[in-house]
Amino acid sequence: MKMKAFFLVFLSAILPAAFVVPARAEVLTMPEGLRLAAESNRTIKITRQQEGISEADTLIAKSPLLPTVNAYASQTFLAHQPKDVFGSLIVPTSNENFASYSLDIQQLLYDFEGAASKYKASKAILDTKRIDTQRVKNLTSLDFALAYFNLLESDKLVLVAEKEVDSVQSHLRDARNLFEEGVITKNDLLQAEVRLSDAQQKLLTARNARAINASRLNTILSRPLSTEVEVKDVDETPAGRVVLDREKAWDAALGQRPEMRIVYETMKSLDLEETSRKAEYYPRFFADASYDYTQNKFMVHQGNASFMFGMTLNLFSGGRTKAELLRIDHQKAQLQEQKSRLEDEIRLEVESNILDVKNASDRIKATKDSVGQAEENLRINRVRYEEGVGTATEVLDAVTLLTVAETNYYRSVYDLRRAESALLYSMGKDLADVYK
Repeated sequence: MKMKAFFLVFLSAILPAAFVVPARAEVLTMPEGLRLAAESNRTIKITRQQEGISEADTLIAKSPLLPTVNAYASQTFLAHQPKDVFGSLIVPTSNENFASYSLDIQQLLYDFEGAASKYKASKAILDTKRIDTQRVKNLTSLDFALAYFNLLESDKLVLVAEKEVDSVQSHLRDARNLFEEGVITKNDLLQAEVRLSDAQQKLLTARNARAINASRLNTILSRPLSTEVEVKDVDETPAGRVVLDREKAWDAALGQRPEMRIVYETMKSLDLEETSRKAEYYPRFFADASYDYTQNKFMVHQGNASFMFGMTLNLFSGGRTKAELLRIDHQKAQLQEQKSRLEDEIRLEVESNILDVKNASDRIKATKDSVGQAEENLRINRVRYEEGVGTATEVLDAVTLLTVAETNYYRSVYDLRRAESALLYSMGKDLADVYK
């Protein structure tokens, strides 16, 4: 009975561990991956901090438009009480120890749009930072999409390599049987063994490439490189999004690309900054209200309030304002040239991606039927070899031909997916919206 009880306890301890199912890798979809990339990518987080810095700059630029309030308080201790001499009389004029305080409020009334233009310019710069965040977000989405399709392609190429290994192993088994029966020579057997070794090395290379692409995807998502990940295939890009008409694609790109919008907002900020600098040639009008109190029992009024209107005018600053306006003129000219160059680069990028899409589409059409033909060719050569009509070289060449056909097909499929994503990005489309 004791042995039976011990045996039952032993089984209850080991059976749960024996039937534990290993944790499966996370299955990641394109929409979910794009969402995670937007939330966790470090480059996007850095850009958002830049946006926060620019937002703080707008508050700094806004401060001259608001009242300036200053307060002052002190306690004075004198070694000798202040006194004045009036003939033969000595009269105290102040306490020996006294407190004093003051409050001053100053408000800018008008400065010919100087401070207001500077504030508007800072808001335009903030808009450029927000647009730049969108640009970086979409660029990260493109990086993720390319890495996603690379991983999908790697999965398919691993399957192709495994299929090649299985085919060569099957042929090697047939060759061994035929060799034992004396139908073929040792050379055919050795040829199959060498080809199997080569196929196994290709499989190792394919799996290594798959691991690298998985690590790259994890890097974009700011996750540990060793995180296991499985990706779900994307059948096709949503219809109607990919535009292959060159002129329409160019118009869409120049109108939607964040880089172009950044240029326009920067031009706007330079115009406003120029207005702000020109205002330095004109006077600034302000109002000032204050209250001052000094503890002194010898004075009739210890506290006094004042209010005044004032004006300040900078008569000469060593040519600083003129130099700053000249600098702005050069910045405008430089920005105009950058805009023209950017337009050329965007057109070239769109053109290149359109050609890539067309090329990949044509390659798919060319390779679509080749896989079936290569499979039939392999079947025929295997039958011929088993019947002693064909040669081992013909079978192995057929295996290689099938591997090449499948590899070319999958590469053309995912080249198309990558080219479509790149084209949509170059047109200014939000990839997170495209693949949602």
